[in-house]
Amino acid sequence: MLHIVTVCGLGVGSSLILKMTVDNVMKELGIKCKVEHWDMGTVKSRNADIIITTDGFKKNFKGQDNVIFVNNIVDEAEIKDKILSYLNKNN
Repeated sequence: MLHIVTVCGLGVGSSLILKMTVDNVMKELGIKCKVEHWDMGTVKSRNADIIITTDGFKKNFKGQDNVIFVNNIVDEAEIKDKILSYLNKNN
């Protein structure tokens, strides 16, 4: 099962909202996955198949190829397009 993590600074605000948006998108796409929301400290010590976060955290993920950056955490169309693009590129 695909493991997706949404990330923000403290792991309780924007990452939770982003998690709900990702849950909706993955359900619509019919892709079974586990989606969690974490803070920056947690994400450094654990593994995930895909990390989704905002553009503001790009500097924290230099060199990682499993990260999707989004502009708007509630824009399902943007998130769907970026997830599909990532999956098509990496499968």
